[in-house]
Amino acid sequence: MKIHLRALAGTSTGYYLTLGGLLLLVALGAYAAWTLEHLGHVASGMNNQIVWGLPHMFAVFLIVAASGALNVASMASAFGKAAYKPLAPLSALLAMAMLSGGLAVLLLDLGRPERLLVALTHFNFKSIFTWNVVLYSGFMALVAAYLWTMLEWSAKAWSARVGLAAFLWRVTLTTGTGSIFGFLIGRQALGSALLGPMFVVYSLSYGLAVFVLVLLAISHWTAKPLDAAMLARLLRLQALFVALVLFVVLVYHLTHLYFARQHGVERFLLLDGGIYTMLFWLVHLLLGNVLPLVLLLRGRPTATRAVLATLLVCLGGMAQMYVTIVGSQAFALVIFPGYAVHSSFGDGAIASYTPAALEWLLGLGGMALAALITLLALKWLTLLPQRLDRFPPDEAYAPAAGAQP
Repeated sequence: MKIHLRALAGTSTGYYLTLGGLLLLVALGAYAAWTLEHLGHVASGMNNQIVWGLPHMFAVFLIVAASGALNVASMASAFGKAAYKPLAPLSALLAMAMLSGGLAVLLLDLGRPERLLVALTHFNFKSIFTWNVVLYSGFMALVAAYLWTMLEWSAKAWSARVGLAAFLWRVTLTTGTGSIFGFLIGRQALGSALLGPMFVVYSLSYGLAVFVLVLLAISHWTAKPLDAAMLARLLRLQALFVALVLFVVLVYHLTHLYFARQHGVERFLLLDGGIYTMLFWLVHLLLGNVLPLVLLLRGRPTATRAVLATLLVCLGGMAQMYVTIVGSQAFALVIFPGYAVHSSFGDGAIASYTPAALEWLLGLGGMALAALITLLALKWLTLLPQRLDRFPPDEAYAPAAGAQP
């Protein structure tokens, strides 16, 4: 089966207006990073208790979604579903673009970005951060190699093998990202082995939602209608992943409620946490999961329903990242169980945090960078299928060794 690919024309006024808007957001993000570098994090809303703020929410969401954006390519290579093969190059591109945007925010938010060279040359393999440096760079290299095997005819025979390796690596990478928080015993809401597999499930849902949004945007801008059967397949997968997110979130909180020492942090997050409680129940659960599930399972799968549902999934995902990252830091760590602890440093007190404008600019700049990379790559490279209204049946492709796609 031969796949005919094309590039995005990128000659319309709308294309250049979108490009200009993304460049402006990237420039504002760079300005925010430069300002924070020179003034220090005192210019942000962060403090001694909340050391990972809003930019981390954007960064971790992009990194997790980058892994999930490879869903479609993995369906083609690792699971031999031929219908997804024409969309595999776009899937790989989105994975690389979002990982680049997320890592850019992460690097610039942590401060001292020039010390990245130290992290790349000195490894402490007892640290999960060291393992993630290896996982991120390895993921980027594997997905780039996978994309090359899809575009270069002489390397087509390797596509299935490299795709399988990328699939296994992405699961490991997302587990490592969740383990950054799972290995933190200094935060009452974290320090759980469940966070690794939870982030894998998050990636499946958030990454596919971004992919569907981008695919529908391309279909609209190029006036090439998307095959109704393919849209229905993608939305069924999305509904399954949303249901899995609801399941793992339920298991996580029920597990915490089982242990008496966790009742305080669970009460804070679920009942008394103010903005964190509202984000969890209203934005993450109701708007980000329950409502999309209703939209995806009831009625005919239309482009309008798909756009609304996937936008809500992304919104709910960012809310969940905010509650997980910032909410866990806001709750006072129980240092001496059974005793009340007070000090001038803030021990025993709920920490307050209001994101500054610079943090919003930095986070939005990272998302704009991912979109900018995608937009330029689609114009310069042949990554889109010639037709969006017809896809091959699954039986047309068998990922056997040496098979000619």
